[in-house]
Amino acid sequence: MEKALKIIFFFVAVYLVSPLHSAWGNVLSGQLSTDCKDVRGWIILSDNMDAAVRTIKAASKYNINQLQLSHEIIHDLREIKNEKVCRQVNELVNMAHSEGISEVLLWDHSLYDIGYYPKCFRTGPGGTINMDDPEFWMWLKEDYRRMLDLVPEADGLVLTFIETGAYAEKQFSERMKLPEEKLAAVVNAISDVLIGERKKKLYIRTFAYSETEYKSTIGCIKHLKYDEVILMMKETPHDFFLTHPDNVYISKMDRPTIVEFDSGNEYSGQGVVANTWPEYVMRRWGNYMHCPNVTGYVARTDRYGDTNIVETANAIQLYALKRKTENPEISAEQVYDEFIELEYGKAALLPVKKAFQKAFDIITSIFYTLGTNLTDHSSLNYENNRWSYSRHVSGRWIDPPVVRVEHDVNKTFHYWKDVINHIAPVQFKSRFSPSFPEVRDVFNKGWIDTDERMDSIYYHYVVTEKRYGVRLAAEALAEIEKTKSLLSPAVYDDLQSLFYRTYLTACLHEAVCTAYYGARVYSRDRKLHPRMLKEDILSALERITRTVEKMNRLKGSYPTGQYDWLNDVRKALWYKEKVAGIIN
Repeated sequence: MEKALKIIFFFVAVYLVSPLHSAWGNVLSGQLSTDCKDVRGWIILSDNMDAAVRTIKAASKYNINQLQLSHEIIHDLREIKNEKVCRQVNELVNMAHSEGISEVLLWDHSLYDIGYYPKCFRTGPGGTINMDDPEFWMWLKEDYRRMLDLVPEADGLVLTFIETGAYAEKQFSERMKLPEEKLAAVVNAISDVLIGERKKKLYIRTFAYSETEYKSTIGCIKHLKYDEVILMMKETPHDFFLTHPDNVYISKMDRPTIVEFDSGNEYSGQGVVANTWPEYVMRRWGNYMHCPNVTGYVARTDRYGDTNIVETANAIQLYALKRKTENPEISAEQVYDEFIELEYGKAALLPVKKAFQKAFDIITSIFYTLGTNLTDHSSLNYENNRWSYSRHVSGRWIDPPVVRVEHDVNKTFHYWKDVINHIAPVQFKSRFSPSFPEVRDVFNKGWIDTDERMDSIYYHYVVTEKRYGVRLAAEALAEIEKTKSLLSPAVYDDLQSLFYRTYLTACLHEAVCTAYYGARVYSRDRKLHPRMLKEDILSALERITRTVEKMNRLKGSYPTGQYDWLNDVRKALWYKEKVAGIIN
């Protein structure tokens, strides 16, 4: 009898500490649905320790069970050899575990740059690595053993293996004829150590710049040695643009896959402005979560520096992922209501909700122009950002490449023949442009003319959209200002500052676009000039001055990461000077 009781006690104890108990406990409490996904993760990019600690401490409220440390904390595993990096990584790994996060992963990119590897292995043509040399693979594995020894409590790696450092696919081999075989060889060698020896996790992070590259990735996966290797893929093809379609390759992968979301909004303001749109996140995740191979999600929580969105209004995106996972049938309206009442109270629900609901259209009419993103990682850059007119165009992933633009424009455009052909600067419309190889097919189809095509019609479309964004941003700010008596001073100031920055950003983009695109029309035949063109441009130059003055008063009061908001001031003044020289 005593022996039987001990056995029962043992199994109960195992159950209580197991993921099964945790999941069923949440189901019974109404927190999780029975078909919830296994992985619910966050990614911390910034090495700001205070922000990282806040993120880890908040994770339990969002049912987070995986944490990835990346970019500024550790981008390549070799950085663990640096004493400062090693100390921070180990501290964060241990802290995450102590807060109940069961899986903590480190980012890595392999191969590293060619100079990292001993010369004795670089015996291929042009100093490439001889991948047929067994000694190279022995050295590589031993290097990983030494690095992993420095962070013993980490649970695994997230490995980007495509287009990294030395480019594995460009190294020498007579035995491996295909690029995907060489890529798989690198993954398999790391897997031997990580999975085979250490019994840890390996996620391989895949993305590509073209359909051809995605097919190469699929080919590589077929050569992988370990079934335990899990895929991690971005929510959109190539990169995180709001106008990109869903990543159709996610559902095509015959391997467990987690979906990477960019709640740090790399190209949409990076938390400096309002990114309060649960609908977008819920639609994307809703399209993926029922795919048989999809086992969970992971969301970025910042874009470097102090741009962490946890405990800010923009955390509604993280909350949307949490609630959609718990209840796939939940509506965006319910998510708005729950989040706002939790963070700001029931009395402030209506005005805050109205402001939040305007954010997506504000950002897609300001950071985007006629359906395509024209910022440089959120920074203002219309004239010199070549990728905006080639690699980043959503039309590369849509067939046929058309977009419906509302925002008071209310028109359907062809991405290339209409949008890019008219808004792209001439220097990016040539077959000699550095970006030409990215869009060779577009030129071959005759969708792009090589001369200046900005005219009064498209100038009107651009200005109309930007002014729509300004109007909407002003309306959102007015809604937030209604809550001053309903919120504590600190909470109100944070919320009002977020939407005030959003409004000033809209004003700056509108003024710069009106002046810049107006000057391009002005430089053409006068017969193409709309009425009052010069007056509109001069007025826009004055608006740049006024907006810059207001922005400069906020120095030091906004989050800064890769996107430094006040750098837009300097760029706007550059456009002002350039345009003034054209029209005077």
